[in-house]
Amino acid sequence: MIQAIGLGLVVFVGAAAQRITGLGFSLVTSPYLVLLLGPFDGVLVVNACAVLTAFVVLTQVWRDVDPRRAALLIGPALPAVAAGAWMARSLPAPPLAVVVGVLILCALVAVVASERARVLRGTPGAVAAGIGSGFLNATVGAGGPAVALYAVSSGWAQHRFAATAQLVFGVLGVASLAAKGGRPSMAAAEWATVAAGLTAGVLTGNGLAGRFSPARGRTAVIALAMAGAALTVVKGVAALCGCR
Repeated sequence: MIQAIGLGLVVFVGAAAQRITGLGFSLVTSPYLVLLLGPFDGVLVVNACAVLTAFVVLTQVWRDVDPRRAALLIGPALPAVAAGAWMARSLPAPPLAVVVGVLILCALVAVVASERARVLRGTPGAVAAGIGSGFLNATVGAGGPAVALYAVSSGWAQHRFAATAQLVFGVLGVASLAAKGGRPSMAAAEWATVAAGLTAGVLTGNGLAGRFSPARGRTAVIALAMAGAALTVVKGVAALCGCR
């Protein structure tokens, strides 16, 4: 029961962050769900919840979606999803946990540096961002940083980025679930708390979206995600040492 409550709280915070900042669900939830459920099942739950969150938010912001940029990102991302899914299926749990934690930390560094690093411009930038987002989505459930870096590099308006990102994340989440072909091993009570946390998080985010500073939300997302990613790496390394 304690684990079920923990799952619900993690998903609640991630869903609220997603609604307020346009991204954040996967960054916040992935490391903590990996800690609770293991690296493969944890990322599967992240993918499933990210799909639901993205499409729920999309119903509210669809008028601001940029179809051309969405296609530029999704096209090259799909083959990268397949490569990431293969890695997720192939690695044993302890090294996969280390890979998940390290990749999330690298993604967070990209987010922090994105305001100064304008390296993904034009169509080549969109293709590179799509490949990075697809691979990270399948391996760690966090495809947002690559898209965010492209958005900053190309001067993409925040409201257009936040709306288009929901379509991109929703499609990549579906592709990641299909490529990995698994279903997380969770009890009914855990699914119920995840669903409740997801719903409550989106509703809370709706209420705070106009009153909560996106910059402050972004800082909180990064801090939470860094702490979780570091814990994930520590747990994976400890498991590897224990195996020896």
